[in-house]
Amino acid sequence: MKTPKDLGFRFPAEWAKHESTWLSYPHNENSWPDKIETIFPSYNQFISEVAKGEKVNINIQDQKTQDLVTSQLQAIGTKMENIHFHQFRTNDAWCRDHGPAFVLKTNQKAIVNWDYNAWGGKYPCELDNQIPLQIAKHLDLEVFHPHIIMEGGSIDVNGEGTLITTTACLLNENRNPHLSQAQIEEKLCNYYNVENVIWLGDGIEGDDTDGHVDDITRFVNPDTVVTVIEKNKNDENYLPLQENLKLLQKSRLENGKQLNIVELPMPNPVIWEDQRLPASYANFYISNYGVIVPLYSCPQDEEAIDILSKLFTDRKVIGIDSTDIIWGLGSFHCLSQQEPKL
Repeated sequence: MKTPKDLGFRFPAEWAKHESTWLSYPHNENSWPDKIETIFPSYNQFISEVAKGEKVNINIQDQKTQDLVTSQLQAIGTKMENIHFHQFRTNDAWCRDHGPAFVLKTNQKAIVNWDYNAWGGKYPCELDNQIPLQIAKHLDLEVFHPHIIMEGGSIDVNGEGTLITTTACLLNENRNPHLSQAQIEEKLCNYYNVENVIWLGDGIEGDDTDGHVDDITRFVNPDTVVTVIEKNKNDENYLPLQENLKLLQKSRLENGKQLNIVELPMPNPVIWEDQRLPASYANFYISNYGVIVPLYSCPQDEEAIDILSKLFTDRKVIGIDSTDIIWGLGSFHCLSQQEPKL
């Protein structure tokens, strides 16, 4: 069967123009035990900011929830003509990982439907696994089936032929134990249409995805990444993030050039009931209107916003408190999936 690469489809960088953003509205109290009500103000603010520049498609459980969310969004002045609900039921809210990967060529859009097992079988996912197919049917799009386990948060691309990922996640035995690193890389190249894969090592503490790259290193333009650095040598994230920095310094882009590397601070540790949470400024989402950055009520918030504002000069950089959202073990990038514009 022909792959997206064979047919000339490509997976655009996140800063390319969006048709819409897809979300799966949070409803699973097991992800935010005793806390889910606290996340809705920040989550709704996130929707409202994204809706300023593009359509927002929201997978929602039922009509009752849709009516409630509609009234909440109206109350904060959301641009409601850009809000579109779909009663596609989900197990959880992490649309980056269970949502479709949209690929484009000149006048055609398609979906890559990676298999999904909720980060190595950690949680139920039978409904989440249907989301790409439901969206493809709704939009009447062709679907490619790579037949390997993958999550959107485990990769990032520069739109020019380079993809970045981690061995901690993609080579984990709970994903595709029957495949070698070379075989996985071949799938990435054929289905995202890239020719250059940069492999980093471990992710950050508290990340139940086994090391998603969207918590540590992100492209901000075709030749520049931001990567999070822990300054406290006694912190458990210090050494893994230093190792990743060294790997980035040795890496090359698809054109053979070195990466421009900009360091982002890590926030102060966010701990809930003795559990370290995967708080990171790298989990920002690039929308048409602005870059939505998770904040954690600590002094480094301002520094992170300042660094990202200097890099994204073409759109607004907007900080939204993520202190409660991160209790679900992810933030704005984990919660969203871009649909690029033809």
